[in-house]
Amino acid sequence: MRDSDLVAALRAELASIDPSRACDRVAESAGLGPAPRTGEPAIARLAFRLGHRAGESSRFDWPAAPEHCRMAYLRGRFLSHGSLSVAGARTHLEFVVSPEEAPLLAGWLSGAGLRPSWRIRRGRGVVTWKSSETVGTFLRRIGAGAALLELEAHQVARAVRGDLNRMLNAESANLQRAVAAAGRQLVAIDELEADGRLRQQPNVVRLVAAARRETPESTLSELAERLALHRSTVQRALDRIESLAFHA
Repeated sequence: MRDSDLVAALRAELASIDPSRACDRVAESAGLGPAPRTGEPAIARLAFRLGHRAGESSRFDWPAAPEHCRMAYLRGRFLSHGSLSVAGARTHLEFVVSPEEAPLLAGWLSGAGLRPSWRIRRGRGVVTWKSSETVGTFLRRIGAGAALLELEAHQVARAVRGDLNRMLNAESANLQRAVAAAGRQLVAIDELEADGRLRQQPNVVRLVAAARRETPESTLSELAERLALHRSTVQRALDRIESLAFHA
């Protein structure tokens, strides 16, 4: 499922919540504000269930309201003035409200342990979270359930795929470098043997050269294990061979 479909499912789930308390219904209706997004069928149905009338005041007494009313208000505010983006590896939730409301809403959210940032953008107030953890906590607190779990699972799966691809790319790059290095070493060994210089090298260098010829595909660790040498000793021997052949 696409990210946009998951976000749409999450909004639809929130809009389908039918508060049982009369005070929560009033709070959520206030959160929808005077101009809710009735172009979205789920929000239009919510506004109808709540008896919301377009143009009515969205005043809400946050300091005096209990926690459940505050969450109902925020649910309405998110549905009417919020947006959620989970494209790529980023999670971004924002409310677009009036310039006067932005610092007030940011203060309320901070007091609820969900500290956002806010700014004025093109004459509108924008209250923002960019932390996936904070966004998830907020959505759970306002009632998101199954759709949020599916969205989070989708993001985890995408992150795992990204990590796996990066790992495979790194391993592929390491393999290509190892193959190229082994090719250079074989050419260097042939050159030193052809002009007699390989016979003049210390015994360990000759042993490493012979082992490299016999198993060109072996890694440094595999050569070291085969010869009962330290990996660094094998590396130095091969570096010496290349240096003698190419830089003498």
